[in-house]
Amino acid sequence: MAAAWGLVLGLGLVLVAAPWLWPAAGDRVTARRAGPLARLGVLVRQAGLSRVSAPTVVAVAVLLALATAAVVVALVPVVALAVAAGLAAGALPFAVLSGRARSRRRAMRAVWPDAIDHLVAGLRSGRSLPDALAELGESGPAPLRPAFTDFGGDLRATGQFLVALDALKDRLADPVADRVVETLRVAREVGGTELPSVLRALAAHLRADAAIRSEVEARQSWVVSAARLGVAAPWLVLLLLAARPEAVRAYNSPAGVAVLAVGLVVTIVAYRLMITVGRLPEERRWFA
Repeated sequence: MAAAWGLVLGLGLVLVAAPWLWPAAGDRVTARRAGPLARLGVLVRQAGLSRVSAPTVVAVAVLLALATAAVVVALVPVVALAVAAGLAAGALPFAVLSGRARSRRRAMRAVWPDAIDHLVAGLRSGRSLPDALAELGESGPAPLRPAFTDFGGDLRATGQFLVALDALKDRLADPVADRVVETLRVAREVGGTELPSVLRALAAHLRADAAIRSEVEARQSWVVSAARLGVAAPWLVLLLLAARPEAVRAYNSPAGVAVLAVGLVVTIVAYRLMITVGRLPEERRWFA
């Protein structure tokens, strides 16, 4: 009896772990597509740099890291410090992209309610849904106009509303845009007269969410500033100390390299922890 219960328990554990141990073919394709370069490409699009490719960003990061390490070695002959500076410089392009993507999401979140109001006004004036969307390229909020102008061009080129809608969602790469696009897709496929009411409710929710986020981010901005100051200050002091010959000899020794390596790891972990505590979680793209 005990052996039977053990067999049932083992079978249950295998079934629970089956999606990770033997993913379906579609899941494997999705996992390959969602590799590091694919995720970096999504980040580039979210930053509004759709003409920049992910390999270009990686190449710039590598070149910047090598150049920074060479400059630090020439100024301060401490190899471990040069490696740390190179790693920090290599991470800088990705940090800039992340910051730009966050700023763009914040700006897009603020203007989407106005765009939805323009769309509702266009629908109530008798325009069709594709025409009302294309008109946002001229009368919509400025940050969204280029994307909707391209949507109008795709619509005229293909004549297929859903294809142009998918291209618009990929171009915007924004969680709010995903919700709006999927709402419009359902309205197009199912039909009905409730689309203006649904869009007005979505606009009201987005305004309330943006107001709450703005207030909380203003209160927590000091945490992010403290984290950045706490990361930069020790390494600036280290650069000043490394100008002395005895400090250079100490930091080039095995013990000095170990101290710098541990300090770098502690700095990265502490900075990520402070940023995680002081920043609101970003909304995920459930319909990407």
